[in-house]
Amino acid sequence: MSSQAKYQQVADRIRKAIRKGAYLPGSQLPLAKDLCVEFAVSRITIKRAVDELVHDGLVVKRRGAGTFVKIMDDTAMYKLSQSPQFGGFSEYYHGHKIHTEVLHFAIIHPAVDVAEQLKISEDDFVYDIQRLRCADGEPVVIEYTQMPMELIAGLKEKHLKDSLYRYIEGTLGLHIQSAHRTVRAVMPTEEEQKRLGITEEMPLLEVQQTAFLSDGRPFEYSLSRHRGDKMNFKAVSVR
Repeated sequence: MSSQAKYQQVADRIRKAIRKGAYLPGSQLPLAKDLCVEFAVSRITIKRAVDELVHDGLVVKRRGAGTFVKIMDDTAMYKLSQSPQFGGFSEYYHGHKIHTEVLHFAIIHPAVDVAEQLKISEDDFVYDIQRLRCADGEPVVIEYTQMPMELIAGLKEKHLKDSLYRYIEGTLGLHIQSAHRTVRAVMPTEEEQKRLGITEEMPLLEVQQTAFLSDGRPFEYSLSRHRGDKMNFKAVSVR
């Protein structure tokens, strides 16, 4: 069995224990040496397993203190997962001063997993979009979005500075109906820290979404990474 398989198995077992309540939110995981004994693996394997859990947003490391299970506000998580995303950022922040910075806009071939989500071929083209959304002068979320070029025709950079959904429904005459979403906590990249004006210790809430038109066609695959202190939800790390 490879070392990679071992660390993934260890990470999976700890992940399941967290979700089942064996390790409560805010509690400290056993020390690395104790985990080595429990799982009969090396310290390197434990380190890689814990790093994966940190990447997943389930635990946080505190220098000199140990590794702790994240505390998440369940009510806030529910609100986020049920929020009216189809109105988009502009509707959510209606009445506030909205600003959008287009970080990236290109036409590319989709990766295999994105093509599967959008029900298109890897040979098809998608718009590849990255936007920083701000409300009242404060950065709130970075959006990474891909849309089928054939379905969402004529998209220009000027449309990205306004509401994409307004363009889709108002200009193209399409009707947005539903979405499949997954919400999880993640740690920001260095670039996201800079763009959102946060420290490396502030987790983000990531909304992974595949959105559908009324005829069932998927028109959007996106990852939205929200600041943990904005949009009526929060993620708190234990010291």
